[in-house]
Amino acid sequence: MFVILKDIFLEAMPGRDKFYKIINENGLMLKPERRRHTTNSNHNYRKYKNLTQGLVVTRPNQLWVADITYVDTDDGVMYLHLVTDAWTHEIIGWMLSDSLMASNTIAALKMGIEHNEGADLSELIHHSDRGSQYCSNAYIEILNSINASISMTEDYKPTDNAIAERVNGIIKQEWLYRMKRPKNLDDACRIIRDIIDFYNNKRPHMSNGMMTPVQKRESYTKVAS
Repeated sequence: MFVILKDIFLEAMPGRDKFYKIINENGLMLKPERRRHTTNSNHNYRKYKNLTQGLVVTRPNQLWVADITYVDTDDGVMYLHLVTDAWTHEIIGWMLSDSLMASNTIAALKMGIEHNEGADLSELIHHSDRGSQYCSNAYIEILNSINASISMTEDYKPTDNAIAERVNGIIKQEWLYRMKRPKNLDDACRIIRDIIDFYNNKRPHMSNGMMTPVQKRESYTKVAS
């Protein structure tokens, strides 16, 4: 927010510390997320080892992280299935649904694959928790079809999938918690679509050197070409 407003107000914009002080004094600081469980790892599917420990990510399509989070609506709880590129922090696949069925998680994965159509994904690592959706035969078959390596959390800590958790937090704390609650699934889908478009194309990320996720991906493409 500070970087975006600085580009608008230029010299009239206060310094970063003063800006944080102003929004804090006016009760505009984001509140911590209220956690709910969306993972059921009590199943008989195969569970995979964590391949991300010590991994240094240096390019797009080296590591994708997947997660599911909840979205409250007047009609009840909906579930947002996300796939994010760990290097660019770009949300490459998503599906909002009224259930935790694996078919919705698969739809988000397929969107991520289509988003990278033509790219070599044979060295990709796909990382998620050990939920039944990610361990299901149908989901694993798709990952095997693109020759991706499969990685899963082992210690059940949020830090085991920190990038995915961070994306969830940004979507909720910077947008959803500060907006009127969506009426239903269709309303929530429209809102989430707009949020993801802004997140990918207009929101600068400190981890990206203050580039947007799309700018970060394009910077790599230019160097590689």
